[in-house]
Parts: sequence; C-alpha cells; structure tokens
Amino acid sequence: MNEPIEQRNIAELQGVHKRYLLKHAIYGIDLQIRKGTIVGLLGPNGSGKSTLLKMMAGMIYPTSGRILVNGRQPDVRNKSQIAYLPEIDNLYGWMTVKETLRFISGFYDDWNADKAADMLEKMELDINQKVRSLSKGMRARLKLIAALSRDVPLVLLDEPFSGIDPSSRAKIIRSIASEFESGEQTIVLSTHSVKESEPMFDDVIFLQGGRIKLYDSAENLRAEFGCSLENIWEKVYV
Repeated sequence: MNEPIEQRNIAELQGVHKRYLLKHAIYGIDLQIRKGTIVGLLGPNGSGKSTLLKMMAGMIYPTSGRILVNGRQPDVRNKSQIAYLPEIDNLYGWMTVKETLRFISGFYDDWNADKAADMLEKMELDINQKVRSLSKGMRARLKLIAALSRDVPLVLLDEPFSGIDPSSRAKIIRSIASEFESGEQTIVLSTHSVKESEPMFDDVIFLQGGRIKLYDSAENLRAEFGCSLENIWEKVYV
C-alpha cells in the first residue's frame, strides 16, 4: 500500500475540482489508476467523463486539486507520456489514410510504424482512400490507429465507439485488446457501449454528476452486485 506512485500507479488525482464559470463539472475526485490495466470510465452524458480525460491529458487544468501522470503534472512538456483520442473528429478530409498517419507521426518521437501498419491491416483500411470518403466507422478506426500507434504509458480514449456500426465497434474492441501491452501501458476508455467493452476492463469507474459513484476491479463489482457491468449500469443510473 505504501509503494511509490511511479511503481504502482500510472496516475493519481487528489481533490480534483473543475469549474466552468457557473458550472461545476468535477467535484473533489480522489483516484488512483493502476499501471498495466484497461480501465472503463462509465457514466451518462454530462457525468464528467470527457472533462476528466482532458484534465488527465493536460488539455485543460483543474480548478483545484492535483493530477499526476507518472509522477508529473500532465501538460505539453510531458505529452510523450500520454496519447489522447478525443470524441470529436479532427481529421483532415483532403488527406488520404496514409497521409493522415504520416502527418500525425511527425509530431511524436514515440510513433511505432510497425504497429500502425499492423493495425491498418486489421482495421481493413485502404491507405490510399481519402478521409472524406470514409464512413464514420472507418474514420473511428483511423483515429484509434493514430492513438494506439504511439508507445506511451497512458492512452486515453474518449468514446471511441460513439455512433458507429456494430461491425466497426467489434473491430475496434478486438484491436484495443490485441494491441494492449499488458504491464507496459494503461488504457482509460470512456464509453456507453458497456456490453461489448466489458470483457476488456480490469477496473471500472462509474461517474455521476462529476463524482465517483463506484470504483473497483470489474471482478469485484460483478461479485458484489451479482450481475454484469451492463446490469450494474442499469442499477446505478436507471
């Protein structure tokens, strides 16, 4: 229990609040995220999932409290520690798939070209196809390749399955599971697709109104409630 943060946890949040003018988005969150795990970040719209991920990525800063990733505050200076996939689509439509990945790779020294090529094959994307002509599901797959092709200790995925077809969801979930480097990386994934994602999760955070409602290992939560995570969602939020 007294091991240093850098040995046991990839991230630690202490008393974190986030306010936007009159809106209080995150209320005093205390959280430790274990290294080498896939963590499900669950909650309805407006529960604070995106805000929490953006703060962990160093995109925005807490109003008060402290966030550490690998023992340091997340900001532009330690972007090599974190890969962040936003829910919004920020791809350039005039580029091809190949040009998109080449463009993104130029920003990061940790880019793994072999992993990108392997994922392109698994995701069944044509490298010469223009991004503007890709379906929403294909664009989601391309965004995921961009995030998972970096060799970083922490990967943050904000709703990677949002609004896409079941076939693309299945491909993305399989890819996350196969590319995950257990013990080397930690993935925090926010999603509403609990049923499909549940088998991946080591730990699960349930957010409600900017507060942590539940946080434990998926195994402990299923044992405590006697049901699946999908059914726990229904008990917590319905």
